[in-house]
Amino acid sequence: MKQTHSFQTEVKQLLQLMIHSLYSNKEIFLRELISNAADACDKLRFESLNDASLLGDDAQFRITVTADAEAKTVTVSDNGIGMNEADVIEHLGTIAKSGTKAFLEKLTGDDKKDANLIGQFGVGFYSAFIVADRVTVESRKAGVAENEAVRWVSAGDGEFTVEPISKATRGTDVILHLKEDEKDLLSDWTLRRIVTTYSDHISVPIYMKKAPEYDEEGNVKSSDELEVVNQAQALWQRPKNEITAEQYQTFYRHVAHDYDDALAWTHFRVEGRHEYTGLLYVPKHAPFDLYEREQKHGVQLYVKRVFIMDDAKKLMPSYLRFIRGVIDSSDLPLNVSREILQESRDLDAIRAGSVKKVLSLLEDLKKNQPEKYTEFWQVFGNTLKEGIAEDYNNKDKIAGLCRFASTHNDSSEQNVTLADYIGRMKEGQEKIYYITADSYAAAKNSPHLEIFLKKGVEVLLLTDRVDEWVVNSLPEFDGKALVSVAKGSLDLGNLADEEEKAAQAKTEEDNKDLVELIKTALGDKVDAVRATARLTESPACLVVGEHDMSQHLARMLEASGAAGQIPHSKPTLEINPEHPLIKKIAGEQDETQRNELAELVYDQALLAEGGKLENPAAFVKRMNHLLLTLNQ
Repeated sequence: MKQTHSFQTEVKQLLQLMIHSLYSNKEIFLRELISNAADACDKLRFESLNDASLLGDDAQFRITVTADAEAKTVTVSDNGIGMNEADVIEHLGTIAKSGTKAFLEKLTGDDKKDANLIGQFGVGFYSAFIVADRVTVESRKAGVAENEAVRWVSAGDGEFTVEPISKATRGTDVILHLKEDEKDLLSDWTLRRIVTTYSDHISVPIYMKKAPEYDEEGNVKSSDELEVVNQAQALWQRPKNEITAEQYQTFYRHVAHDYDDALAWTHFRVEGRHEYTGLLYVPKHAPFDLYEREQKHGVQLYVKRVFIMDDAKKLMPSYLRFIRGVIDSSDLPLNVSREILQESRDLDAIRAGSVKKVLSLLEDLKKNQPEKYTEFWQVFGNTLKEGIAEDYNNKDKIAGLCRFASTHNDSSEQNVTLADYIGRMKEGQEKIYYITADSYAAAKNSPHLEIFLKKGVEVLLLTDRVDEWVVNSLPEFDGKALVSVAKGSLDLGNLADEEEKAAQAKTEEDNKDLVELIKTALGDKVDAVRATARLTESPACLVVGEHDMSQHLARMLEASGAAGQIPHSKPTLEINPEHPLIKKIAGEQDETQRNELAELVYDQALLAEGGKLENPAAFVKRMNHLLLTLNQ
C-alpha cells in the first residue's frame, strides 16, 4: 500500500536549493550517486564476511549507468546492500540537523563551490534534483525476498511516497526523470565523459553501454553490450609513478567529500612485520566539525582492499583528526570489528607508522614548501599543538613543527619556531622564556616583559587556549627549559651580571618596611609582597609560584565551569620601588590613604594580567576618591 510522507524541514530547504539554483557544475549529481552506489557495495562486501548467504549467486559487485532517450531518464544501479522501507524513510527523508545547518552556513554564492559542498555534508543524494524534476528509487535489501522491495518517489515538492514492490535483484536503482533542459544527459558519450572525469578511481566496476561500432557502410551496429568504463582498481594500490596529480586530487575529493583540492598528501607502502598501504591527505580547509565532541575522524580502514569502516578513530590520534584518506592492511582479519580494533596490537603498529608518515610530510612542507606550510598552520596549527600533550613519543617532533608569536616580531603572526628562538638566544641565555595570555595585545603589553625587553631577550607570546597544555607538557626543547616569565621570582641566570644581582639584593633589603606595609594593607589577597628588578615602567605585577597553575589557566578553567578543580593558591605582588606610585605609598603618612593606594596598585596589576576584579564598583569608588584627594 502506497504511503505519503513529508520531508524533514531541513530536507525541504535543501530541495529548494537544488531545484531552484542554477549551478554551473551540475555534473556532480552523477559523481554523488555513483559514490553512494559504491558505498552500498562496500557495505555489503563487509556484511557478507559474516553472512556469505547475503551475496546469493551474485558475488561480483558492479554499478551500471544507463540512459533511456525515449523515457527521458538516467538510471544509476548497484547490487550493493540495498534498503528496506525503514531504511528508505530514514536515509532519504531525513538528514542530521547539525550537518544540514553547517552545509547551509557554508554556502558562498559561488555556484561551483556551493555545488561541490554537497557531498561533504552527506546530502549527495539530493543533488539528483539539480537535473531531475522527479526521482524514483527502487531498492531491495540483501537477504530479503523479491516481494519485499520498496519504491520511493518524489518530485522534490516537500513530500515523498513509499510503496512495496517486487524486484528481481538486490540493490538499488536510482531513476532520474530529467528536466526539459537537461536532455544532453541522455547522451551515452556525455555520461561516459562525466563518469571518467569524476569517478574513474571508484574501485567498483562501473558499466555503461559499449561505444557504438559501425559497419562497412557507416551504419551503427545496435548493441546492448556493457563494458567497464573506469579503472576499477583501488588507487592506493597502484604504483605512485602511474598516478597523476589530478588523479590523486580526484580521489581526495571523493574520499574527503571536499569541494577543493588537498593541500598535500603522502602515499606509502610498508612491508615487513606489518604490511599495509596508506594514502593520506592534508586538506586545505578545516572540516566543519573539527572542534565538535562527536567529530568523526576521516581515515577509512580497508583490509586486503575490502572496505571495513570509515570512522576508524584508532588509525589516527585526535590531534591529526583533520587527516583524510585510506589505510589498507594485509595483517588484520577480514571480520575485524570496532571492539577488536581497540585491542589490536597490529593496529597500534599501523597507527604509529602512519602518524610518522604524516609528521614527515609536514616536516617536508615546512622545509621545502614554506608557503604551503604557513597555509596549513593557519588552519590546523591549534589542532596539531594538541599532540604535544597527547603523543609523548612524538612530542618533540610536533614541538619542532609548531609556530608561535614572539617579541622578536611586531605582529601577532605565528611564524617563530622553537629552533628559530634557540638560534637567536643571547650569550649566556639558558632558557626559553614565554608568557601565556588571553590575547596577543595582553601578552605583548604585560608588565612581566619589561626587563626582558630592556635586555633584548626574546619572549614567546602564547595566546591560543591550547598553549597552556602545550607548555605544561613540554618542560624543555633541545635541552633548553621552557620558563614562564610570570612564575616564580625573577632568575635571569647568566643574563644578569654580578652588579645587577647585587642591586637586586640591595633593593630587597632597602624596601623591607615598604613591603611589610603593603602586605599588611592587602591582607590575604596575596601570598607575599616583594621588591623586584623585573619591572622598569609598571608599578607592580602579580606572579604565581614556579609550580603553581598560571592565572591565565585558572581563568580558563573557571570560565569552563571547572572552578572547583582549581587548586587554591594566592599570587605574589612584586613592586617596582622606583615607580612614582610606589614611592607615593612609601611616603604616605595617612594609613587609610596608604591602604587605598596599595589596593589600587593590586587591582591594576590584576587587570594587567587579564584578571577579573572581585568588586569593580569598589575599585571605581576608590580610584575616584584618590584622584580627587591627590589633586587637592
